[in-house]
Amino acid sequence: MFRKTILFLIFLFTVFLGHTQNAQLSPLSKISLLTVGTGEDLAAKFGHSAIRLQDPTLGIDEVYGYGTYDFEDPNFYLNFTRGKLSYTISRIPFKYFEYSYKQEKRWVREQVLDVNLEQRKSIVTFLEHNLLPENKKYKYDFLFDNCATRIPMVFEKTLGSTFDFDYNYLEDQLTFRQLIRLKLNPNSWSNFGIDLALGSVIDREATPYEHLFLPIYVYEQMKHTTLAEKPIVKTESVILDIPEQEFRSPIFLTPLFWLSIVLVLVCYITYTDYKNLRRNKWLDFGLFAITGLAGILILFLWFGTDHLATKGNFNSLWAFAPNIILAFMMIKKQIPSWIITYIIFLTILLGITCILWMFKIQVFSILLIIVLLALAIRYLYLIYYFKSKQLAKK
Repeated sequence: MFRKTILFLIFLFTVFLGHTQNAQLSPLSKISLLTVGTGEDLAAKFGHSAIRLQDPTLGIDEVYGYGTYDFEDPNFYLNFTRGKLSYTISRIPFKYFEYSYKQEKRWVREQVLDVNLEQRKSIVTFLEHNLLPENKKYKYDFLFDNCATRIPMVFEKTLGSTFDFDYNYLEDQLTFRQLIRLKLNPNSWSNFGIDLALGSVIDREATPYEHLFLPIYVYEQMKHTTLAEKPIVKTESVILDIPEQEFRSPIFLTPLFWLSIVLVLVCYITYTDYKNLRRNKWLDFGLFAITGLAGILILFLWFGTDHLATKGNFNSLWAFAPNIILAFMMIKKQIPSWIITYIIFLTILLGITCILWMFKIQVFSILLIIVLLALAIRYLYLIYYFKSKQLAKK
């Protein structure tokens, strides 16, 4: 009961503080954009954006940030996987914001905006309105509705038609996949997993505005943005000057290492099978089971979730979901005659995957070459093996 009372008092204080800010911002108040560098965890790889309100007259120094989620939600992981997780806007004291990123060893840069008192009030009013319980939740989308995309949205809705982006600083317009890869090591499980999970829809060129789903692009864009034909950024400063660290895993923990081992095993076992005209059933079971399970996951992300970025995923061609059924057939002694046609079909799908890659209809992880090569070697041997067995029977 005591805990509930305290939480209720905190809630009332928060609401009161918000209304106080709206009504009593002083001429010394400031609004600024905070941009945070990358971190070690996958969720931190792309940085963060937030809005800071300072008013020394009233003793206010708060940070508004979108993209907050609650790990205590009983359906957190299910909703996250299905693309139905509710994210919220939060407001925390700046000292806690700064301390958390100091602990994570991530740089923080600040851009103070050249906005007048009424415009500052308008921005704060909008943010406080978003903080109301009935407004604070929204369905997060990694590409189109995240902590960074909400920043320009706030300014567009509060500063009027004279708020104007100039995109001429962009030398190259990249695809969504190229933008995602900017901060990821190609030889990392995170990059390999993202390329496996995300579909061809992210291989289109992002518009200049769509580049703003990355905080660093919001930061750069604000330098080339005007309000009433004047630069909106008044001053820039570095709050935490921490060089970005390049996080590299030991070679034996990388996908290249393990996929290479798989390729070597497939080649060795297939070679010994070829010399003795036999078939290692457990290798076939493993390859078919893994590709089948991967295919089921890809199809689930494509058709069973609200994630936009997982649509049109042609990884489903080599990671073929029906393979999970064939896996159990491959450990039997007697194999139906149509299995040759099926494996020829799988081999054709590998070729189609390469064609889609060549024409950039979908760009796959460079590590997928190892996977495709291992599958092609085994499929071609199985075709040869089963045909040899058929001829021997005749």
